[in-house]
Amino acid sequence: MLRIRSAAVVVASLVVLALLSGCAALGAKFESFNRAWNGVPATLTTYDQAGALVDKVRGTSFRVTRDTKFDESGADGTTEKGDVLLISVGGAHISHVGSTLILAQDGLTAVAGGATTLAIDDPKPGTPWLNDFFYRHGQRWAGKARTIMIRSQDGHPIAVYAGNQVEVLATEVPKSTWFRVDGKYLFVYRADYTVYDNSLLAKR
Repeated sequence: MLRIRSAAVVVASLVVLALLSGCAALGAKFESFNRAWNGVPATLTTYDQAGALVDKVRGTSFRVTRDTKFDESGADGTTEKGDVLLISVGGAHISHVGSTLILAQDGLTAVAGGATTLAIDDPKPGTPWLNDFFYRHGQRWAGKARTIMIRSQDGHPIAVYAGNQVEVLATEVPKSTWFRVDGKYLFVYRADYTVYDNSLLAKR
């Protein structure tokens, strides 16, 4: 009887998550449009391979896209996306390729003194396929309490960000990721990073 109830709870949860993820997808499209139209107030920073700061740009209306003129069309009709960023800021533009870049929306602050190395031991058993399902669909709705550790391409620590509602979002730019951290956007390009559920960090 207990197994039947547990199975019913799982099935009901899957149905609810599927419905919510549809609403989340619509919300994400609206936010993407708003970001393209109005931009976001943010600070852009770039780093060398050793993780040292190269430059810093503050603006009130940032938008980051792929510069499509660097895309290449193959003979089979496929398109290879270029790596060059086209960054709109105010009434000007920045082109960038190669080095690590972070764009952090205003109100999003790196964790001061955040640990840059971790050792975690988690002996708790789980059901991997179910765990993965809840991650893929659940985080599209509200995210989870997570910590993002960002490193340079050579593995040198750059910054740590954390939030109670962290979502990982795909982008049109190769080698990049959008994060939504408690409603604020964090764009990471050409960096090493690891994202941990905060529940794991309690097991260090």
